[in-house]
Amino acid sequence: MSSIAGHVLLEIANGVARITLNRPEASNALSPDMRDGLLDATRRCECDESVRCVVLRGAGDNFMAGGDIKAFRQSLDEDAEAHLAGFEIRVIRGHQVLHQLMRMPKPVLAMVQGAVAGFGLGLALAADLIVARSDAYFLLAHRHIGLSCDGGTSYLLPRAIGEKKTLELALLGERITAAQALALGMVNWVIEPPDFEAAASKIVTKLATGPTNALARSKTVIRTSFEHTWQEQSHAEARNVALAVASQDHREGLAAFLEKRRPNFVGR
Repeated sequence: MSSIAGHVLLEIANGVARITLNRPEASNALSPDMRDGLLDATRRCECDESVRCVVLRGAGDNFMAGGDIKAFRQSLDEDAEAHLAGFEIRVIRGHQVLHQLMRMPKPVLAMVQGAVAGFGLGLALAADLIVARSDAYFLLAHRHIGLSCDGGTSYLLPRAIGEKKTLELALLGERITAAQALALGMVNWVIEPPDFEAAASKIVTKLATGPTNALARSKTVIRTSFEHTWQEQSHAEARNVALAVASQDHREGLAAFLEKRRPNFVGR
């Protein structure tokens, strides 16, 4: 396991890249080191052809508690002018992490537990799938410190749960449980703690041994569908499936189906 910028760990093995937020003593609150580490780790995963699935998780009891409030206060007290001048670009750099996850040409699974708040909520939503431990809770906490929502939540959350429920979470700042998140369609699975690792491992294996190129194409057309007209989307589907037809995995899938065996996809 290699450390990137101190607060992020990256491990790549057997086609799976595991990105771990590694600041458990601060509930994995987002630091500049963590943001830069996430930028680097997601870029590496995107470019590494051996990676067929990305897993995003937090060390300790929480996925991510959001921004580092103590650091915000210290920075504002020490040099308010510099803090204010640099704040927008720091948010933009955080958004680039989300962009790299959403455009990642392989599936991304977020494994979440404990606090999933602020930027942590946006980070989880940028993944393609979310498996939540039953003790997870979700929160747009920005209103509590006098800020508007960021971390991609104003874009990603309405697409997951609808505009009205997103407004409720943003304007009232109330937490919701993992069970509520599942009912809203915010997460895909909720698993009790004793079974969490094993259940997630099964999902990871299925993703990492799948037809990676085809999964990436499905991800692309689904992720961009809200921005397209029907005519644009129909052409995007046709183009992507036509490219997938030429893949090695498509030939293997056909052969396996006809031979009544499990396919051995290689990701190409």
